[in-house]
Amino acid sequence: MSTFTDMSRINVRGGDGGAGCMSFRREAYVPKGGPDGGDGGNGGSVILEVDPQLSSLIDYRYKHHFRAERGTHGQGARKRGRDGEDLVLKVPAGTVVRELDAESMEPLYEIADLTEPGERVTVAPGGVGGRGNIHFVTSVRRAPAFAEKGEPAREHWIELEMKLMADVALVGMPSVGKSSLIARISAARPKVADYPFTTLIPNLGVVRAKDGKSFVAADVPGLIEGASEGKGLGHRFLRHIERTALILHLVDVTGGYEDRDPVEDYLTINEELAAYARELAERPQVVVANKCDMPGVEENIARLREAAESDGKEFFAISALTGRGIDGLVARTAELVASLRAEALQSAEQGRSEAGAVWERRRERRDREVRVRREDLAWRVSGTDIERMVVQTDWENDEAIDYLQLRFQRLRLEELLLKAGCKQGDEVRILGYSFSFELPSSDDVTEEPAGVDGAEVDSLSVASDGLGDAWDEEE
Repeated sequence: MSTFTDMSRINVRGGDGGAGCMSFRREAYVPKGGPDGGDGGNGGSVILEVDPQLSSLIDYRYKHHFRAERGTHGQGARKRGRDGEDLVLKVPAGTVVRELDAESMEPLYEIADLTEPGERVTVAPGGVGGRGNIHFVTSVRRAPAFAEKGEPAREHWIELEMKLMADVALVGMPSVGKSSLIARISAARPKVADYPFTTLIPNLGVVRAKDGKSFVAADVPGLIEGASEGKGLGHRFLRHIERTALILHLVDVTGGYEDRDPVEDYLTINEELAAYARELAERPQVVVANKCDMPGVEENIARLREAAESDGKEFFAISALTGRGIDGLVARTAELVASLRAEALQSAEQGRSEAGAVWERRRERRDREVRVRREDLAWRVSGTDIERMVVQTDWENDEAIDYLQLRFQRLRLEELLLKAGCKQGDEVRILGYSFSFELPSSDDVTEEPAGVDGAEVDSLSVASDGLGDAWDEEE
């Protein structure tokens, strides 16, 4: 059984946050010591990190559930709970990470595209630790008798897809000699046989030219007409070509057992590349006529050379069996790869160091979004940050509920609910809690010093309906 694994689905969950402590300082000669409850520790996060030593996703073939450590609870005397340990999962370079829909298991959006060694992305942030009651002291609230609960971490499924990180991709119809070529020019030893689809997984080989230059070549399984629509092994392996800088397009000038026309094969493969992704048709390409040691192929070589050069592509005539023309092909390929690498390095140098920060900012922006949709006869409010506020509230404590209402005011929830069409007395739901929407009066607004709560809303959106800013708990 092959150990190559290029796609896996895993379930990840960060650690729950520890609860904040509601405590007051009590000691001799300090009759009014004030609140001193410590914060709960943050839960650990599940983090993906690129390990250049890995070449597949085999580690996730059999184990699919991963959990980070939870944070511990806060204590009195301002003692903060311990943060949970992060869980770091190693993935190979070229791993694309996508969020999956919990029900259909279909991809929703791309979380990250990890290409650089050491690059990281958080896929399951740990729950935020609850704040102790010391944080809720204001000029009008001197002895807050409540603290926040720890935030339960979110559990979800993600998809990992590995796209090969090779410099050169060998493409062509089945049985044109791709495996034979990579076996001759590198130390790779793929299976070689005289029937279609001998190669069922991509093979990587390091190729060294005589001048010391080297490159990584990928022998991609054969393509057929309709590959861009998923025929044969099309979709499964076309995606591996997307990352390569250069395409070596092998054509069997003998026509194979089916006596195909080499020029037609050449045009068919290029059409499939363009149909799958337009940029593949514009990727630098070298056309390689293989099996040129066979008798009676001179006319086909000439016709193929003419077709390639008319498309502005370089042409080489070789024999992977005898080694004819191989040295020239390898030397020229190494030159092209070195040039393309230099161009890519120059364009990517500036943004590479910020890649991890970019994925993190995108995640934080998604967390701050607040969404509203119509649900049966009620309004459903959702969003990571606003749901966190609700789950961290102690619903047995009236002071804590009053504080939650203040946070809703600061987030302008009434405004968005009104935009959505919410009316007086309508039911509003967040997670498993329901509220009755009431239009505010001027006497209802509670002033509190700025900075009492650092919550912000990055985006207020109406998903098929809308959301806004004020309500009372439905008893």
